[in-house]
Amino acid sequence: MIEWFTTAQVAIAVVVGIVCLIAGGVGRAPSDLTNGLTAFVALLLLAQVVVSIVAPFVGNDPTGDPVEYWVYLISALLLPPLAIVWGLVDRSRWSTVVLGVVGLAVAVMVYRMGQIWFVQVA
Repeated sequence: MIEWFTTAQVAIAVVVGIVCLIAGGVGRAPSDLTNGLTAFVALLLLAQVVVSIVAPFVGNDPTGDPVEYWVYLISALLLPPLAIVWGLVDRSRWSTVVLGVVGLAVAVMVYRMGQIWFVQVA
């Protein structure tokens, strides 16, 4: 179940990143849609935090370095809210590009967190 959720998070973050990059590429300022999509990614990351806290208690311990995992998780939790704030304050096409880059960066971080949790050998 956690693997499926992680895969879905990566896919959603990639789609959000691509949508925002395309919108920024054509000169669009951040819209409610791009800010909303990035906020959705942030909500999924909050769910990831809950899953990460609960999983060890049900016997699903990470197989990789937990410090690296939590550093990625905290970074991924900080990036979307900061990008959303910038998108709401700045309202330039570059803010939309930043939202796109943040979406793709979060996708990479969530993918790496999935590898740490499931794939690596302890």
